[in-house]
Amino acid sequence: MERRLITIRGIVQGVGFRPFVYELAVRFDLTGFVKNQAGGVEIEVEGDTGSLNSFLTELSAKPPPWARIESLDWRPRPTRGDRDFRIGPSEVARDGPIFISPDVATCADCLKELFDPADRRFRYPFLNCTSCGPRLTIVTGAPYDRSRTSMAAFTMCPACQSEYDDPGNRRFHAQPTCCTVCGPRLRVLDGQGHSIATDDPLAFFAASLRAGRLGALKGLGGYHLACDARNAVAVAELRKRKHRDEKPFALMVRDDVAAEGMAEIEPAERELLLSSRRPIVLLRKRHPSPVAAEVAPRNPFLGVMLPYTPLHHLLLREVDAPLVMTSGNRSDEPIAYVDDDAVKRLAGIADLFLVHDRPIQVRCDDSVTRIVNGIEMPLRRSRGYAPSSISLPMSCPVPILAVGGQMKGTLTLGRDHHAFMSHHLGDLDHFDAYRSFLSDTALYEHLFAIRPMVLVHDLHPDYASTRYARQRCEKERLEALAIQHHHAHMASCMAEHGLVEPVIGVSFDGSGRGTDGAIWGGEFLVGDYGHFRRAAHLRYVGLPGGDQAVREPWRMALAHLLDATGSGDLLENRIAKLAFRTVRQMIERGINTPLTSSAGRLFDAVAALVGIRDYVNFEGQAAMELEWSAADTVSDGAYSWEVERESVNHSLLIDTRPIIRGVVADIRASTHSSKIARRFHETMIEMIVGVCRQIRHEAGINVVVLSGGVFMNVLLVSGCLERLRGEGFRAYRQQRVPCNDGGLSLGQMAIAMFRHGSGGGR
Repeated sequence: MERRLITIRGIVQGVGFRPFVYELAVRFDLTGFVKNQAGGVEIEVEGDTGSLNSFLTELSAKPPPWARIESLDWRPRPTRGDRDFRIGPSEVARDGPIFISPDVATCADCLKELFDPADRRFRYPFLNCTSCGPRLTIVTGAPYDRSRTSMAAFTMCPACQSEYDDPGNRRFHAQPTCCTVCGPRLRVLDGQGHSIATDDPLAFFAASLRAGRLGALKGLGGYHLACDARNAVAVAELRKRKHRDEKPFALMVRDDVAAEGMAEIEPAERELLLSSRRPIVLLRKRHPSPVAAEVAPRNPFLGVMLPYTPLHHLLLREVDAPLVMTSGNRSDEPIAYVDDDAVKRLAGIADLFLVHDRPIQVRCDDSVTRIVNGIEMPLRRSRGYAPSSISLPMSCPVPILAVGGQMKGTLTLGRDHHAFMSHHLGDLDHFDAYRSFLSDTALYEHLFAIRPMVLVHDLHPDYASTRYARQRCEKERLEALAIQHHHAHMASCMAEHGLVEPVIGVSFDGSGRGTDGAIWGGEFLVGDYGHFRRAAHLRYVGLPGGDQAVREPWRMALAHLLDATGSGDLLENRIAKLAFRTVRQMIERGINTPLTSSAGRLFDAVAALVGIRDYVNFEGQAAMELEWSAADTVSDGAYSWEVERESVNHSLLIDTRPIIRGVVADIRASTHSSKIARRFHETMIEMIVGVCRQIRHEAGINVVVLSGGVFMNVLLVSGCLERLRGEGFRAYRQQRVPCNDGGLSLGQMAIAMFRHGSGGGR
């Protein structure tokens, strides 16, 4: 007989791990205990050596589906002669990394109960078990126990308590356990927040949606605005009230069969739809489509998700129709998640509200993702994914907080080899988003017991995240570390693939402050986490009006036209005379026209030149529509491009003027815009591969990472990877975190961990 103390770190709380350990110990006739401790579980088991070895083997090989073991260690202990095995009280002491589970979609066993008239939880919107239910969105502290969740206010009834205490029950130590007697309840409110008397709030809400009304639904991590997606009038009214002209709405449908009726679904896409993470998945539309065209105007894709809570399952069954399920906000504000605030902010948009009395502790948007060449490409990493840790190929002896950028905000906390990346926080130029950034930063530091000594921020001094980091460092006497934007993009892709050697980092996006003070965005960097140099970049052109040029792509078209041809006549008759003349003078005189090497703005310029978009209603619209125009057109060549050597720093300068001249020549020859769009994409692919080839020849580096928001373009990233790999490069794109600014904080963290850590591998 012997006794062993086993310590396990990872996502082992809130996923049925202690009940699993209990059942395993009983099966092998072992005695002792298991208990939560911050960051993991502690197990003491006593029995014969063979049983202990078998217990350890199964423990590590067959954990519960949503558990993730980061480390498992054991050491001998004196035998104690225990008579049984038990689940002990949790320890709050924090002496190692802490792991918090993401929210998990409703499991199959709970769904059977939900729709079983004989079950006591029949049609109960908040049922869950150890395998599913809310996690991050209800947690207030670690370790994960009911007392440290928003379920603490709901005292379990005798029936639920009996299930919770029964080792043979599926709800054994399931912290959010509840039922109709003791758990949260639904209410329905009118548009002003007054209660509506009804015996069945959900049925009332569903009937209202079927009748064409607009509803606000309190979900897992915030409020959604919902309407019947087949009803063009209702969808158009939602756009009008929400001030969202053309940006696509997300859809929720009953199941994957319903999704297949409106979109083409590949096997990997179906797997994502049905996964426990339940993200919004971009799927190609079917024609004709059962949903109104107003759901995603001019867009060949639909953003589709399946129900992920019992409430959603009940609603979709009751409505029996696809629903628009978009963020509960006005325009681009953060999603509402506090009840009184939601009623106030969504008044005038929603005709009625379906609410409940379980508080949301962490605002958490739906994740958005897609499949590209059989592999996931995340666009927004949030519910279902965050805050799962990402293991990094280096360690750091000091705790670090990376605060990301201004747009698509995320924060990342670092400790040991782990990066704990937050859910999507929104654009920090909105005050509410910044306020959430502050509160979520404090919450994450509390949850993960990480008090940072180093704060990492972007090089741009006017980002809200940068100001926060600098002010906090000054106040608390912490170290501040500024990281160049495109270096962080490069490091983000390196980190998720575990790369430590020097790479060629192709960082293409809309904008980021460069080391020379200009606005970068078309960069070829060479380096690693510790250092980089700018090996090549796109030619600088003016950015007339700064951010106004992002909203009005014709401005970038004019800047590129004047740079390449000296004439703006292609645009002159399309744009209001005063605006055209004013912007031309701004460019020619250099007034409010900073220089940029942005690849994103080059895509905008070409989209405007060929007549696709002079003005946009949401970020990236012009470039997206240029890609869609090119995607269904056969490749028939590319435009010329040139490279020269800069005299000062000896980097390669990519001259975009021949590209613009080629586009102009095609326009004058009445070439169809889709052909021009395809030739432009082929040009960018050839140029990226050609420049990487030259850098490899000069620097001897054969690894390429593609990052930055421009690489959300599937045509571009797929073409680049195929060509690069065909020429012998090891080429990577991002698969676990977004390549846009949503992944910036991970790159910042990796760089800081390298500089403060061992400077190398594990």
